[in-house]
Amino acid sequence: MTCLRLMFLAAAGLLATGAVHAERVGAVDTVFKLIGPDHKVVVDAYDDPKVQGVACYVSRAVTGGVSGALGLAEDKAEASIACRQVGPIRVTQPLPRQEEVFSERQSILFKRLRVVRMVDSKRNTLVYLSYSDKLIEGSPQNAVAAVSVDPATPIPLKP
Repeated sequence: MTCLRLMFLAAAGLLATGAVHAERVGAVDTVFKLIGPDHKVVVDAYDDPKVQGVACYVSRAVTGGVSGALGLAEDKAEASIACRQVGPIRVTQPLPRQEEVFSERQSILFKRLRVVRMVDSKRNTLVYLSYSDKLIEGSPQNAVAAVSVDPATPIPLKP
């Protein structure tokens, strides 16, 4: 049974991997757990893979305890996002009007935190939406952040 569980966890981990990885900025404990790690709120930074000079900071709850330590806990659906210009903005390739740029699992199988980039051409702005979804039913809780790009640098769009 243990071998089967480990194979299952490894397969789920392979499916959850992506090109963009979070960089942990910090964390605060919210609930003390006698056994296993405490519940906490973490802040992770993600660099937009197609837009140099833009980083998004996502804060979210992480469940501790024994189930959290084993990766079996389901984290809460709430997340907050703030995206900022952290250097000169350079779009490395034409962007689709809407594209998922970050995704991270929040439970072993069914729940994911997603960040979608949208391009507001009229205002020359990049809009980032964070939300959580499940295989069966997603969460209506979401957060949005916008990064204005200099009007002298139009955002190239895919046709």
